[in-house]
Amino acid sequence: MKVLVINVGSTSLKYDFYEMDTEASLARGNLERDHRPLTDVMRDVLAALPAAPDAVGHRVVHGGERLVHPVRIDAAVEAVIEECAVFAPLHNPVNLLGIRAAREVFPDLPHVAVFDTAFHAAMPERSFAYGLPYELYLERGIRRYGFHGPSHQYMAACAAEHLKTDPSRLRLITCHLGGGASVAAIEGGTSIDTSMGMTPLEGLLMGTRSGDLDPAVPLLLVRDGQIPAEIDELLNRRSGIAGLSGISGDVRVLQASDDPHAAEALDLFAYRTSQAIASHAVALGGLDALVFTAGIGEHADSVRAAICRRLAWLGLELDEAANHRHGPCISHPHSRVSAWVIPTNEEYVIARHAWALTAGEPLT
Repeated sequence: MKVLVINVGSTSLKYDFYEMDTEASLARGNLERDHRPLTDVMRDVLAALPAAPDAVGHRVVHGGERLVHPVRIDAAVEAVIEECAVFAPLHNPVNLLGIRAAREVFPDLPHVAVFDTAFHAAMPERSFAYGLPYELYLERGIRRYGFHGPSHQYMAACAAEHLKTDPSRLRLITCHLGGGASVAAIEGGTSIDTSMGMTPLEGLLMGTRSGDLDPAVPLLLVRDGQIPAEIDELLNRRSGIAGLSGISGDVRVLQASDDPHAAEALDLFAYRTSQAIASHAVALGGLDALVFTAGIGEHADSVRAAICRRLAWLGLELDEAANHRHGPCISHPHSRVSAWVIPTNEEYVIARHAWALTAGEPLT
């Protein structure tokens, strides 16, 4: 069986094409949309495939509380995805455009939606509730949902394989550190807490996103005359590492810079990330392993080192040479908490869910 995985962003369409019997990727690409109709871009994808797909898997950022498992897409599912756009206005609308374009180009195939939020759906209320009137949760769904679910799921599964241990026995903290960044506390293979919230804006300092800040800051800006669209632009696109450094949200650019603001921004990113890891260790009641992935997590050894050194009190002893080689294991053999670098593969997770659901046996 062959599965095409589609991930539509605001300016591009990424795809990956898997042969599920061998779990091999047969083709992948990243096509610029260039303001063309998405159906035209999708036909370019079809022309680039070495064979016909049997199913299509779609990455969708937000599924709310109703779409907490991968699902076959129909009109009712599309309607819920559209409703959840209030929580992910930068992502769900373009995800939905991609679904509709793909269903037009591949009308006879099963289409499966896999949600970033679904992996965190079993979080206990103490992890997802905000300190707001409870009616806002009941009536509006205002709560923490979490994101990067396929990436955290993949890291957890790979870590269990590396450790030769059943996932049910492990307490893991997985760190997806890229332009968007989040950590998750995973106990027995289940996410019990994560740093992102109702939207992908909450949590860690990110490339251009502010992460956590005093809720009064946007109120102050409103009183100063800024409109919601301007504040949204500020917090999502002009803040984070880019805003602090005044240079770039790209860690590689900052590492090559002599500007002291570059080093300060990287230090703050590492500090805030280590704080989040420590708080998630509290959720787990201890820690067996720490896992890094995504652009920063996989490639920025100096950032990983700065994070791990602050966590020595947890029993993590960094192997500097292994870290410089990017692992996979970057802790000393006698370290009580092991640390790993595992390249993520969200597309593979989506493909497996689409394959399993199409075959009638959804993955747990």
